[in-house]
Formats: sequence, structure tokens, C-alpha cells
Amino acid sequence: MFHDRFDAGKKLAKALEAYKGRKDAIILAIPRGALQIGQVLHDELKLPLDIIIAKKIPHPMQEEFAIGAVGPGGVRIINDEAAASVPKEYLDNKIREITRSIDEKNKRYRGEFPLPALKGKIVIIVDDGIATGSTMIAAIRIARKQNPEKIVVAVPVAPADSLVHIKAEADEVICLETPTIFYAIGQFYEDFAQVEDEEAIAILARCRK
Repeated sequence: MFHDRFDAGKKLAKALEAYKGRKDAIILAIPRGALQIGQVLHDELKLPLDIIIAKKIPHPMQEEFAIGAVGPGGVRIINDEAAASVPKEYLDNKIREITRSIDEKNKRYRGEFPLPALKGKIVIIVDDGIATGSTMIAAIRIARKQNPEKIVVAVPVAPADSLVHIKAEADEVICLETPTIFYAIGQFYEDFAQVEDEEAIAILARCRK
């Protein structure tokens, strides 16, 4: 159990100590919640912080259940089993809607700053937890397109079955807790308040200075 995302970030920083101060490493947080964790990692590990945007495709009958994920550049992950009962029209419309949302968020968060160059880098992708893993897999594949030296996934909590799929995509996976009973990421935080765009953008701006 974690008090909040900042507490989770401090515990993750200890697990990532080997990367502290590396000139060839960068932290990529998945907005929005992971930016609180990313801020702590930036401060503790002395590494640059940026974002990688990937968003889940929600099931039409259960908003929290992901049937896939979308990232910029045409990256999309579909869980065929979970999406089997979902109308194709819903899926196509949702992918278009999420793609537009990702483009808008990139502009809002980045402003004049370009996408970070990842070629030859150690890329540490962080989130506040993993549920199905679709969003994280999309983020890994987005980063992989730039030919980084290594992709490290670092999260506070995830179910073991989802980590199997993450480990097949990443070069290293650091997960602090793998509970056997897993309903939602928020159950493992005492405070899991939503992080608003304004706070997330402010964190990113501060860490860029």
C-alpha cells in the first residue's frame, strides 16, 4: 500500500538507483498521474523528465476496462479477446477520438518543446500502476520506434498476469508490488486523487528548468 503517488515515487527511486545521474537515461511519464511519480524520480535520480502519451480504449459498457490502447504515430494495441463483443463502428470512432485527444494533449503539454530524442538512450517509462497493460504496451512500442538502447518499465503495482505481457515487450521491468487480488490501481493507494492537467503541465515545466 502506498500513501500517494509521491510516496510511490520515492520507493521506485530506490529501486532505480542504478540509473541515478546517467547521462544517457531519460524518464518518460504517462500523463497525468505518473507525472507526480516522475517529479520524484527526476529529483531523486537527477534524470530529465518528459512524457509519453498513450490512452486506453474503454469498453463501451465498462469505462475502466481497457480493450486496447492508442498512441501517437498510428500505434494501436487491441486486445482481440476483450474487443470481440465490441462493435467495429464503436472501435473505429473511439480510435479517431482518442487520436485527436492525444494530438491535442501533446500540444498542450509540450508547447514549443519537441519530442525527446530516444535513439541510443535508456528510456524509463513510468506510470502509477498497470491494470490490463494495454496503455503501457502502446507506450513501449512508441518508444521502441526510436531505437533506444534499453526500455525500462517502472511501476509501483501491477497484477502478475499483466506483467507477463509487459516483460515480453520491455528490456527490464521494475514493479514493487504484484498483489494476487487486483481490482483497480487505486485500491493500493490511500490517496489516489485525480491529477489535473494544470498540475501535470506545471510539474513538467518545473522539471525542464
